[in-house]
Amino acid sequence: MNVVKQLLSNQVLIAALLAWTAAQLLKLPMDYIINHDWDWQVLFSPGGMPSSHSAISTAATLAIGLFHGFDTPLFALSVTLTMIVIYDAISVRHEAGIHAKWLNLILDEVFTSSKIPKKKLREMLGHTPFEAIAGITLGIITTFLVGLFCR
Repeated sequence: MNVVKQLLSNQVLIAALLAWTAAQLLKLPMDYIINHDWDWQVLFSPGGMPSSHSAISTAATLAIGLFHGFDTPLFALSVTLTMIVIYDAISVRHEAGIHAKWLNLILDEVFTSSKIPKKKLREMLGHTPFEAIAGITLGIITTFLVGLFCR
């Protein structure tokens, strides 16, 4: 029972998980606004608006700073990892999504002229800088709310 109490009082974990959950839930209406169709799969998919990767890592980093100190080695490590996560989301994974889009176009041409079974690659893997900034903002807001209500 002590473990459950510790988990429920861990403000860093609460802020991070709430930021991630909020980001994933916000993807559904944001996707609807863009595509005019309800796609429930976006709730469990990478990519999209806002970036849940940016939200969770920013929330955890800020919560570590607020609740344990901005001068701790743990905060420094968290900042470093958050930078890597956000860089990966807006560069490597975003570029991989562009590659998947082009490969799908090429494969469409191949499939129309052959009997190869068609399975498209997932194109939305990463984030635009705007989606990452939205995730960062969401992480910051969530962490401050946790700080207000979980003290």
